[in-house]
Amino acid sequence: MAPTIRIGIAGYGNLGRGVESALTQNPDMALVGVYTRRAPEDVRTLDPRTPVFAYDDLESGAAEVDVLILCGGSRTDLPVQSPQLAARFNIVDSFDTHARIPEHFAAVDAPARAAGTTALISAGWDPGMYSINRVMGEALLPEGDTYTFWGRGLSQGHSDAVRRVPGVAGAVQYTVPSETAIAAVRAGGRPALTTREKHVRECFVVLEEGADPDTVREAIVTMPDYFADYDTSVTFITAEELARDHRAMPHGGFVIRSGVSGEGNTQGIEYRLTLGSNPEFTAGVLVAYARAVYRLHAAGQVGAHTVFDVAPGLLSPKTPEQLRAGYL
Repeated sequence: MAPTIRIGIAGYGNLGRGVESALTQNPDMALVGVYTRRAPEDVRTLDPRTPVFAYDDLESGAAEVDVLILCGGSRTDLPVQSPQLAARFNIVDSFDTHARIPEHFAAVDAPARAAGTTALISAGWDPGMYSINRVMGEALLPEGDTYTFWGRGLSQGHSDAVRRVPGVAGAVQYTVPSETAIAAVRAGGRPALTTREKHVRECFVVLEEGADPDTVREAIVTMPDYFADYDTSVTFITAEELARDHRAMPHGGFVIRSGVSGEGNTQGIEYRLTLGSNPEFTAGVLVAYARAVYRLHAAGQVGAHTVFDVAPGLLSPKTPEQLRAGYL
């Protein structure tokens, strides 16, 4: 019988709660603790029996954790935490600032290799599942174009980035795709679409007392890597409106490869996600890749990895024999 994989959670917001929930559906794993920068006694986990420790206790808890799942934000948390923790643990993170992934990979790879640990960065649905489908589509249809559409949905990473803007007390951000652009791609027209033509971004922001709305709006719409390349609206609302109208966290979207095969036949590949809960789905991806990291580490594959480096069979709790018999 395979040993139980011991999982730690670093950070306990929406994503951390999603990971705790996902682990209950994976009987080959056990949650050994949540590590938080808040006072541990103030954290209320889904299961009251879940141990909660101070983040600083990670220094002494390495022996108890096979894989640590990092649930911080990509803007300020993961660039610091992932390299630091990869020096002591096998880790999985969901770093999602696409333009900085090569930089993040290098920052994590060096300490992981030095320590002999295994790190998987940028696991989630985009980057993550969408990334795999972009590569697959291009490999299968070399003559073609790939299009990615997100939403309509609440983006955790972009919402976190807005909440880090000085003067913001609370915020959510929605990504909205263009139905006209999607229809043109599905028709096989292979249109040349700019970033602005594919999506708009909608921000709903609660201001801190005394904050200047014009200053906050300007900081948001000009933020590189997040909003500068999009038509972005900023709507100021009350804390009550935020709590009442923006509690759900749906998301989804499409990856579409539109191309032609050798004799000029139009071919299309489409991967779609319809998510009732963005953080819970992302958590499910992180947990599956934690299993893969555990197996990679056991096989001696240290250093940083991405979803491109992981065979699908390593994500499944089933044995290779079971997969060949039941899924191939």
